Amino acid sequence: MKTENNSRIKLDQVSPRYYCPESEIELASLTRCEKVNTQILPTREKGAASAALDVAAIIGQQVRERGRCVIGFGAGKCALDVYDELVKLYFADKVSFADVIAYNISELELGVVDEDSEQSTMTRLKRRLFNKVDIEPGNIHTFSHEATKENVHHLCKAYEADIADNGGLDLVVCELTKNGSLAFNEPGSSMNTSCRLMLLGSDSRTRVAEAFQCDDAPNTAVTLGISNIMSARHIIAVAWGEDSARAVLDTIEGRVTDLVPASFLQMHHNVKLVVDLEAASRLTRISYPWKVTSCQWNAYLIRRAIVWLCQQTGKPILKLTNKDYNDYGLSELVALYGSAYNVNIIIFNDLQHTITGWPGGKPNADDTYRPERATPYPKRVLAFSPHPDDVVVSMGGTLRRLVQQGHDVHVAFQTIGDVAVSDEDLLRTIMLSEKMALLYGNISPEQERINSSIRQELSKKSSGDADSSNMRFIKGQIFTCEGIMACSYMGVPREKIHEINLPFYTQDPYGNGRVTHDDVQRVIDLIERIEPHQIFVADDNTDPFGTHLPAQATVLMALKELADKPFMRDCCVWLYRGQWGQWDVDRVEMAVPMSPEEFRVKRDAILKYQSQIHDAPFRDDADGRLSWQRSIDRNREMAEQYSRLGLASYEAIEAFVQWAI
Repeated sequence: MKTENNSRIKLDQVSPRYYCPESEIELASLTRCEKVNTQILPTREKGAASAALDVAAIIGQQVRERGRCVIGFGAGKCALDVYDELVKLYFADKVSFADVIAYNISELELGVVDEDSEQSTMTRLKRRLFNKVDIEPGNIHTFSHEATKENVHHLCKAYEADIADNGGLDLVVCELTKNGSLAFNEPGSSMNTSCRLMLLGSDSRTRVAEAFQCDDAPNTAVTLGISNIMSARHIIAVAWGEDSARAVLDTIEGRVTDLVPASFLQMHHNVKLVVDLEAASRLTRISYPWKVTSCQWNAYLIRRAIVWLCQQTGKPILKLTNKDYNDYGLSELVALYGSAYNVNIIIFNDLQHTITGWPGGKPNADDTYRPERATPYPKRVLAFSPHPDDVVVSMGGTLRRLVQQGHDVHVAFQTIGDVAVSDEDLLRTIMLSEKMALLYGNISPEQERINSSIRQELSKKSSGDADSSNMRFIKGQIFTCEGIMACSYMGVPREKIHEINLPFYTQDPYGNGRVTHDDVQRVIDLIERIEPHQIFVADDNTDPFGTHLPAQATVLMALKELADKPFMRDCCVWLYRGQWGQWDVDRVEMAVPMSPEEFRVKRDAILKYQSQIHDAPFRDDADGRLSWQRSIDRNREMAEQYSRLGLASYEAIEAFVQWAI
């Protein structure tokens, strides 16, 4: 089932003219800040399909001209999407790999990670591409796994020589990572780096842990250097998703620097960067089109322009002058509305009306300028939580406010979230159960057997090994029970906390499980049972577990199937963020403020998740903060942004964007 929903809000707000111009002249104007040939597609699927067509065309050209095509293949997650599309082209007889010579451009920890290991990039390439097409096995090359610290330099030089013997690379296909790396060329890699052993930084190790489903990622990797990649006749790099937006901006519009190795692509004569709209979201032509063209002004773009102008001038909205608009290229708005004051007051009121202390609507009040309707009251509210902690961490203040204001609030845990629970927490829980059994003298033989089996599995477990079904179940119950405690602390009754355990997660907890009708039906059944007036859905789709995107997709697909139901006419859907990102203030449609006391209650509720407080497997950034710590910081930052714009000053704000069913 198709699960790509993440770009719809961006598509609704960004004119196609900015990413798909109608003429070369318009394209030249829009891209004048860009230093790399870039193609922006609406979604990652369309981006992958376009990149695959480019690869197929280059293969055909090189085979016709040289009799073969030598390609360096990267194994990043975004590049794998391109290979899936290449397989489709192969079965449609639109490309052949019979004359392709393939080189793996990077591999993890030689001498430790075997070529056939689950943690090998070569394994990924074989599964997603080589084993499905007509490439000759003898034409597939990778790094020698006999490497040691003593001979790795010699083997890297031999690998480079082998590429040269085949005429050099005709094409490199790779991912632009969110820290600006190409292959495993970490920030700090210079233009002249060659094939070498690379010590991986924290960002890359986190990326590897996410991709290969392991808690402890390798410390080193062997990679083709920047000079090897830049020597290719063609380069196609791809990037999807909002978490890549900073690296895409630095690569395309920033200065060339070894702090962003991908920025060296600016110096290549035949490179193409293919990105989706989310990854392109920070580029000038998408975020600030008034800098490069005459705009098609709409309510969203005007608000974005004014927020940007406030940031540039350091002024609140109501202090902006005609001169400010003229100095920063926004004179169009002054001409359109007659004066700076007229624009200022419209946008000030627009943002002011997003703030509400009544997220379920204020009964018996004029709701003309409120983000939520006054009626019906009380509302039936259903908040979906991909993992048991998301709804509390991301919108706990709003959840509590809805309960306090008399609404019928339900929370649905979509998965048990077991991969977020450490082996230590599992072992501690087993020890507790054993001590309680000793105290009461009633441990069963079956419980003894399971506990003993888990202890043995833990003692033999290596990084990347999958948990057994018993281990997964107990870890999931640890997390779920913490979620029940936290939601109960916020006032949600136990009988209104639903565990729907979506099958896609049971199949693969790292986001690779396929969303099926069974997943969607479970969501449909719950929605039909509750018939909510409000639904809250997580939009933190850059989570490292890979759970949020399919979890969101199940809800949105369920809503699509339910669209004609009478109760859906009275239902509003709100998207929340917090764990892994935050809405830009110019996109916010409902802002729920918290006082210092309310914010403290939210923090106390988060602390109920003891398995996540100190040793959750993925930290959100190199500064070491966990996602829940970043979430509460984002709540404060959102409040500060509203304050700097001249609006009321609060301790913290949770923000939401409405989804049109």
